[in-house]
Amino acid sequence: MTHRWARRSRKAAVLTTAAAVALSVVTTGGQAALAAPAAPDFYSSFEAGEPQPTWTDTVETDASGTPKAGGVNGNDGVSIPGNVTDKVTEVRASGENAGSGEVKENLVDGNVNSKWLTFASTGWLELTLSEPVAITSYAVSSANDAPERDPKNWKLQGSQDGKAWSDLDVQSGQAFPKRFETKKYELANTAAHKHFRFDISANNGGAATQFSEIQLAVKASSEPAPNMRSRIGKGPNGGYAAKANAGYTGVKALQFLGQHVAKDRGYSYNKVFDVDVAVKPDTELSYLLFPQFVPDDLKYPSTFAAVDLAFSDGTYLSGLGAKDQYGFELSPKGQGASKSLYTNQWNKLRSNIGAVAAGKTIKRVLVAYDNPVGPANFAGWFDDIRIGAAEKKSYASPSDYVLTTRGTQSTGGFSRGNNFPATAVPHGFNFWTPMTNAGSISWLYDYHKANNAQNLPSLQAFTTSHEPSPWMGDRQTFQVFPQAGAPNIDRVARALPFKHENEIAKPHYYGVTFENGMRTEIAPTDHAALFRFTFTGNESNLLFDNVNNNGGLTLDTAKGVVSGYSDVKSGLSTGGTRLFVYATFDKPVAGGGKLTGAGRDNVTGYLKFDTTQAKTVTMRIATSLIGVEQAKKNLELEVSATDTFDSVRDRAQRAWNDKLKVIEVEGASEDQLITLYSNLYRLFLYPNSGYENVGTAAAPVHKHASPVAPAAGQDTATQTGAKIVDGKIYVNNGFWDTYRTTWPAYSLLTPEKAGEMVEGFVQQYKEGGWVSRWSSPGYANLMTGTSSDVSFSDAFLKGVTNFDVQAAYDAAVKNATVTPPNANVGRKGLDSSIFLGYTPTTTGEGMSWAIEGYVNDFGIATMSKALYDKASPNDPRRKEYLENHEYFLNRAQNYVNMFDKSVGFFQGRTADGKWRVAPDKYEPREWGHDYTETNAWNMAFTVPHDGQGLANLYGGRAGLAKKLDQFFSTPETAGFPGSYGGVIHEMLEARDVRMGQYGHSNQPSHHIPYMYDYAGQPSKTQEKVREILSRLYLGSEIGQGYAGDEDNGELSAWYIFSSLGFYPLQMGSPAYAIGSPLFTKATVNLGGGKKLVVSAPKNSAKNIYVQGLKVNGQKWDKTSLPHELIARGGTLEFDMGPNPSSWGTGPDAAPQSITTGGEVPRPLRDTAGTVTASANPAALSDNSSQTQAATSWVQLQATAPERVEFYTLTSGKDGADAKGWVVKGSYDGKTWTTVDERKDQTFPSRQQTRAFKLAKPGHYTWYRVELTGTATLSEVEFLSKPRAECTTTITGSRSEPQMLSGVVCLNDATITGPVTIAAGASVYANGGRIIGPVRATGAADVVLLGTHVTGPVDITGSTGVVGVETARVTGPLSLVNNSGASVVAASTVVGPVTCSGNATDPSNNGLPVAGSGPRSGQCQGL
Repeated sequence: MTHRWARRSRKAAVLTTAAAVALSVVTTGGQAALAAPAAPDFYSSFEAGEPQPTWTDTVETDASGTPKAGGVNGNDGVSIPGNVTDKVTEVRASGENAGSGEVKENLVDGNVNSKWLTFASTGWLELTLSEPVAITSYAVSSANDAPERDPKNWKLQGSQDGKAWSDLDVQSGQAFPKRFETKKYELANTAAHKHFRFDISANNGGAATQFSEIQLAVKASSEPAPNMRSRIGKGPNGGYAAKANAGYTGVKALQFLGQHVAKDRGYSYNKVFDVDVAVKPDTELSYLLFPQFVPDDLKYPSTFAAVDLAFSDGTYLSGLGAKDQYGFELSPKGQGASKSLYTNQWNKLRSNIGAVAAGKTIKRVLVAYDNPVGPANFAGWFDDIRIGAAEKKSYASPSDYVLTTRGTQSTGGFSRGNNFPATAVPHGFNFWTPMTNAGSISWLYDYHKANNAQNLPSLQAFTTSHEPSPWMGDRQTFQVFPQAGAPNIDRVARALPFKHENEIAKPHYYGVTFENGMRTEIAPTDHAALFRFTFTGNESNLLFDNVNNNGGLTLDTAKGVVSGYSDVKSGLSTGGTRLFVYATFDKPVAGGGKLTGAGRDNVTGYLKFDTTQAKTVTMRIATSLIGVEQAKKNLELEVSATDTFDSVRDRAQRAWNDKLKVIEVEGASEDQLITLYSNLYRLFLYPNSGYENVGTAAAPVHKHASPVAPAAGQDTATQTGAKIVDGKIYVNNGFWDTYRTTWPAYSLLTPEKAGEMVEGFVQQYKEGGWVSRWSSPGYANLMTGTSSDVSFSDAFLKGVTNFDVQAAYDAAVKNATVTPPNANVGRKGLDSSIFLGYTPTTTGEGMSWAIEGYVNDFGIATMSKALYDKASPNDPRRKEYLENHEYFLNRAQNYVNMFDKSVGFFQGRTADGKWRVAPDKYEPREWGHDYTETNAWNMAFTVPHDGQGLANLYGGRAGLAKKLDQFFSTPETAGFPGSYGGVIHEMLEARDVRMGQYGHSNQPSHHIPYMYDYAGQPSKTQEKVREILSRLYLGSEIGQGYAGDEDNGELSAWYIFSSLGFYPLQMGSPAYAIGSPLFTKATVNLGGGKKLVVSAPKNSAKNIYVQGLKVNGQKWDKTSLPHELIARGGTLEFDMGPNPSSWGTGPDAAPQSITTGGEVPRPLRDTAGTVTASANPAALSDNSSQTQAATSWVQLQATAPERVEFYTLTSGKDGADAKGWVVKGSYDGKTWTTVDERKDQTFPSRQQTRAFKLAKPGHYTWYRVELTGTATLSEVEFLSKPRAECTTTITGSRSEPQMLSGVVCLNDATITGPVTIAAGASVYANGGRIIGPVRATGAADVVLLGTHVTGPVDITGSTGVVGVETARVTGPLSLVNNSGASVVAASTVVGPVTCSGNATDPSNNGLPVAGSGPRSGQCQGL
């Protein structure tokens, strides 16, 4: 298989663009090493000793002498005129919030998204400049949140010596109505000062003070600079994840800046370098570009920039159609139009210019701005311009494509993944990673922002990690680091700088060569790892440390053994238990001991090694959550005595290749292959095993320290106090994220492993009573929804069965029906939402809790039906499954309860049914309140399980499409923070996606492009999906690669599915929505020799639209594919073209929905009326499970006759549960009939709601539950479906024939003449009289309640409810071929009754039908 894969990879490489790469991996003696790249023909990062610009601020002239510029000047429109803040050399402050990075330096970093905060209502700031300046104005910018912290009263003072101060300005009563608002203040100052003090005497009422920026400015020239500026500077200072005041490399960069003053095209091509470089076929141009974001300008003008080349023949690269590595035109206009460049971030661009310019000679290097639309301000920076032969990298296997540093050029303020370079085995027990900040328990590895003074990244430690996300934080850590000379545990002092080109970061191997020549390499196993340290001197140390002092360390220098334990864990690491470590070395220990003085005396120490002869020291280290001896055993089990570093590394690589080769593609660029296989790595990195083998390799016995069960005892230095449980457990998963894509990916790509992992989470239910919402590793209180419910249902429906299906089902039902005992488990607000049909605003983010609940209820419904279908006839739970299916399917449609027609969006409701916001104050762009990490726009489509029902809310499929169009055209501005109080990173990321309100940066948006399939416009799905694939997974080679948090493989799995051309839109259903495949060919190796081949031979960057599809050679015109068809292998043949087609637009082409037809769903709801009981009826009808009553009977008198279909009983917090009962119905409150009866019932949990379907439903006014004895209940519901709204209401008398259509209500009406009920119509007659025949053919509901009909009644082919109850029919009654339930009860029929072909026999529900005439067919028993 490896060889066949290698052949295909070579073929794929031929298809790639001739892209340059930064390093080449070769093998020397089994050790991965780095090959030095060939010297380029030209290179400059603008540092001393490198080529310097020949020209500054100089416009290029063409061969005729005409300047290549127009509509642009060189004014600085980005910062305030005359800004000299870049002269600041030192910042001092009265205080700062260093722990959260809200430090004083942020005030002069040019980035309003960072801030300074001090925990006081006053504060001061002092700035020292490189030289005295006479400032004539200054500006202050508010921060992201908390207006009460804004400065209100202050003085600005100046000083020559930093001691004697004079007032320059005094302000009082200042306020900043907007976040990120900049206010400018003019000064009448002429004196130059070197020191400035900003002294805040009062803020706007907060306990802390904060602001984001201060700018100092001198008097600016009133004349605009004639040319766009292009000059060397110290680099950008407003980057989200870039080191401030530095280039990408080095400490300099080239700035471009200007104002686009024309309304139409503005452009300036400035020449920078005079060169003489011959272009060869393999010549590549590469550079880094940092476009600055211009506040409030969502046209992103700074992205219309590029490096250009002037050739000796008078042509320019920008006119030759060169493409960058992503396939976008490498010209200023092409780059801007592509929307592929991120602002306030470095972007790496590469282009094989030899493909378009071979044989030409480059004479000048230009930087250019060219934008077809103005006016605008623009600015940015270029760095690392390189022209030379493309540096080639060879790929022998899928794992070679993987970059584990993808997603690490991120911060808490802006995410491009928020990952760390985890070296591990698939789903492994441990991660092993380098740390740039050894004191961090969240962001472990910073790709660029924390670089040192020389702008080089530095490592402070290597660690074992169990971090699922920086937002969850790390736990169970243990650090090691090499050091030469005398041991020094100080993190800053011991830090070693390196360059990323000297770093190899693969799943199976991490290696880095430091600038001092030392090297560290890591090879992982499941519970262990080998470290190989290469030193340069004769006396070398290994330092041992941890994030904090929560741990213990034992150094046995005589035996050469390190052991210890770690209690390090973040606040969200709920259930994290003690980690134990055990390590040995291949060299004798020459000394060592504990190190003190750093505040971490428990965990710091060192071992010394003599490296005079052999420079390498190999450490074998293993971990355990059981104890030190088990850690030692794990090491022995996973690393044999004959194992070498190389053998362990190679074994890990084989494990990864076995996973990654599940997909093979053709027609992919190098970058796309890196993206694909790196995404597969992230998919298979999580979730993680939490179990260990306490047996032998030949006879394994798996046990684990439970993160969810109560502890069994106290921890010791060598043994856990956690409960040790048999079996396998899995951890590290946030189901709110992962249910959308990762779990369906496991079910499709690795179904056996999927089942094992499902069982690993079901194990949590068995031990702790619940499955985690966010397992980190136990029950973390974070995010909305119990989304393991739909994840495991989906797996089961897709054929994954190697888990305890019954326990998984019970866990899901518990989530959906039991009021949780605390906020860490279950569904918040369930104590009332289960009765209201929505989660009220008393629960934070209630709308999101509700909508996620509906999705999960759908999963429970479909799993219930599957279990019913599989159950044997004598299965005691078979009836329960079927009832649960119907009950939860109704609950899944309760989304209609949260749709506010007056505003056209879903929004929160109070417990009494009022909308949270009135229509005149409603703003759908506002974040928070009802919504988790998003706004109303992104929650407007979160009904993927019932797309037709959703469409009906918007007026039909065309209405849904119109709403989607508005969604994708309404820009996200990050200007409506709502209840968040300030801008959070998700808002900025969503804004910079630049697809309207669509935020591919966060999960709530991910399904929305595929909702066009439901709207009957699949070409728009294809268009949006391909745009996302083409430009929102870029930047892999410099630690980017994602548009937001990657989240345990979820964002990666979106790419994997979408690139294959289908997507799990309707979770809980074994089907996929069709999009647009990315590659010309993809082969999915499904196991067992089965292959799914996705073929799209005409696919290209332009041919993105599906013209037709064949499945296994047969035409396929639907926009969904059944899982069974895909999972058994076969061929999907896509015909692709450049224009939208009619494929998939037919009336039956859309994915299946719960709803069919054009009606808005009408799910079951509690029936209105008066409740009485033997005790405390208020407690049983208050929509809360927090109250209870001991009762023997409960009765409802409905406000009107209602057809109750289900009823629910909710157990109390304590007391005896109901075990048996009968339910009775009555039309008049006097004559009762039994409509349901139950025996031997149980309620497994306290405050658990169970639903039961009435055996004999009818339109009764009175309902009564009579318990067998007295029992404690929290709530009793009688559930009925609301009638459709009457389109016509008839009262009084009418004396002509009636053709009834729509929904007609006859209220005590008298009609003389024939009544014909049209197909699809519903008629509800309450009382009154019809003198004449009644005929209905193909109607929906036909209900005659207490109505006297003189004439024949003929109801044929009804699709809904048929009821003839307490009625009198003088004439024949005929019920034929009706598909719904039919009731003829407590009525009189004077004439024959004929019934045949009905789906079920009409019933009298125990209330016989009087009258004369024969009863035949299905009505004999009436």
